Amino acid sequence: MSVRTGLLGRLLRGGPEPTPAGPPSDHILPDWSRLLASNRPLWLEAKERAVKGPGVLLATNVSGHSPATVIESVLAVALTLRGARVETLVCDKVMPACLRAQVDNVLDPTVFSRYELPDTLCGSCYPIGEYVYRPLELGYHKFSELLDASERARCQKIADETPYAAIPAFEQDGLPIGEHAYAGALRYFARGDLADEPHGEAVLRRYFEASLQAATTTRNLLARRRYDAACLHHGIYVPQGISSAVTRQLGVRVSTWNPAFRNNCFIFSQDDTYHHTLLEEPTSAWENMPWTDETEQQIMTYLKSRWSGSRDWIWFHDRPDEDVVAYAREVGLDLGKPIIGMLSNVIWDAQLHYRANAFGTMLDWVIQTIRYFAKRPDLQLLLRVHPAEIRGTARSRQPLIPEIERAFPTLPSNVFIIGPESQVSTYAAMALTNAVIIYGTKTGVELTSMGIPTIVAGEAWIRNKGLTLDASSPDNYFRILDGLPLADRMPAEQVTRARTYAYHFFFRRMIPLPFMRPTGAWPPYEVAIGSLDELLPGNPPGLDVICDGILDGSPFIYPAEELGVHDL
Repeated sequence: MSVRTGLLGRLLRGGPEPTPAGPPSDHILPDWSRLLASNRPLWLEAKERAVKGPGVLLATNVSGHSPATVIESVLAVALTLRGARVETLVCDKVMPACLRAQVDNVLDPTVFSRYELPDTLCGSCYPIGEYVYRPLELGYHKFSELLDASERARCQKIADETPYAAIPAFEQDGLPIGEHAYAGALRYFARGDLADEPHGEAVLRRYFEASLQAATTTRNLLARRRYDAACLHHGIYVPQGISSAVTRQLGVRVSTWNPAFRNNCFIFSQDDTYHHTLLEEPTSAWENMPWTDETEQQIMTYLKSRWSGSRDWIWFHDRPDEDVVAYAREVGLDLGKPIIGMLSNVIWDAQLHYRANAFGTMLDWVIQTIRYFAKRPDLQLLLRVHPAEIRGTARSRQPLIPEIERAFPTLPSNVFIIGPESQVSTYAAMALTNAVIIYGTKTGVELTSMGIPTIVAGEAWIRNKGLTLDASSPDNYFRILDGLPLADRMPAEQVTRARTYAYHFFFRRMIPLPFMRPTGAWPPYEVAIGSLDELLPGNPPGLDVICDGILDGSPFIYPAEELGVHDL
C-alpha cells in the first residue's frame, strides 16, 4: 500500500484517521503562533481591516480531523489577509458520534450508546482545534456554547423515539437529517447497509442525535452572527453535511472542498458537495475551452501517468501489472471474443441520494448485471472490483466478492472477476474491452479519453457530458446492454471532447496549492511557508481562485490553459 493511498486516499473517501497517541503537537500542524509573531504588524492590520469585511464561517466542526483543520486554518489566514471577517465553529466534546469515528479507531460500537465517545476520541480531537485556531485570535465558536441542556434533551428524545426504519428518510424543516445520519453510520461500519450489524440501530441513533445537534447548533450560531459565506470539508456525513445543509437553507453561500488526486491539489465546489456538483456542472464551463496540440499533449501525458500514479498523491496501485494477456491466459478469458468491462465502487462510500441512479444500490446493479450476462454467452464480462476495498485503512467490511458469491454460488462461465488485491492494471485490462460499464467511478473520465465507449448506471462524474451512454432506469439500462457489442469505438470528435473534459477535470477543477506539501505522516500534508507574505494575493494563483470563490461565489476553476500546469 502506498503512503499516499493509505493517508490521502481514506481522506478522499471520507475514511478514518489514526488516533493521535500524544498531544496535538504530535501531528504535523502549522505553527501559527510563530508565523503570526514574525509578521505581527501585517496580521494586526489585516484583522483590523477585516472587522468590517464580509463574514465567512469555517465550519471545521471536528477539529481533530486534522487534514481539514490544516487547510481551513490556511483559509482563515488567507481570507483575513483579503479583508474577510473569519470565524470558526468546532465541536468541543459534545456530539455522541461524528465523522472521525470508524471501526478501526472506535473498536467497540457500544461506546456510542454509552455516550463514551469523549473518552475514546474527543480528548485527542478538540485540543487540535485549540492549538491551530486559538493563535489566530479570530472568532471561535464552540458547540457547548450554542446548544443548551433543553436542546440537547430534545435531540436525544427525537433520536430515541423515531422508528428505526424511518431514520434514513427523516427530514426536519426540509433538511435531510436522516440521510446524513445514515451515511455517517455506514461510514463508521464501512458497510453498504446495517442489516448484519448487531449494534447498527444503536449506532445509527447516536449519529441521528449528533445530526440533530449539529443542525440546532448551526442554526443557533447563524441566528447570532451574520455570515455572507461558509466553507467546510466534504459537505456530507456528520456533522459536515448537516452544517452545509443548514447554512444553505438560511441563505448563506456555501463552499465545500476535498483533496484531489493530483499532487498538491484540492477540489472546491459551490453550494453542495462535489459528489453532486461535478454531476451537475454545465458543459459550458469547459466545452468551449481553446484546444491545442499542447493542451492535448499535457492531458494525455498526465493520463498515462495515472497508470502508475507518478503525479498523484492519491492512487490505488503500487505495482501495476500491465501484462493483461498473461492474466487472460491464466483465467481463460478469450481475447478473440467480445469483452465488456465493468468497474465497481466501494459499497459503503458516500451513500447519498442521487436522482440519476438507474439502480437503488451499487450492489443491486452488480447482481442484476451479472444475471444479465449469464444469459449472453456471446459476451464476456470482466468485472474489476475497486482496489480501495482493501488498499486504505478504511478497509471495507462488506467486500463485493462475497456478496456476489452469495447470489451466484457458481459464477457464470463468461463472467471474470479481478479482485481488489490484484495488481492487474485497471487501465490495461479495460483497454481490451468493447465497452465498459461503470456506476460511480471517476475512471470514466479516463476511459472516454481513451476512446472506450462507456455506459453509466450511477452517479459517475462523466455522466451528462455528451460522452457516455447514460442509463436512467433498469429497463433503459438493459436496452443499452442489448445493443452490445458495439460496432465501433468512440468517434474522433467525441474523443477530443472527452479529453477536453479530462483537462478541465484534472487541471482546472483540481486547484493547485504548491505550498501544501505531502508529509507521509498525519495529517498527510503540511503548510510549507515561512511568512504570511506567501498567502497574500497572487501567492500562489490557485489560492486566489479559492478565496475569490468563497468570497464572491465565482467558479472554482483554475485556468491552467493560461497559468500553466503546476507540476510539469
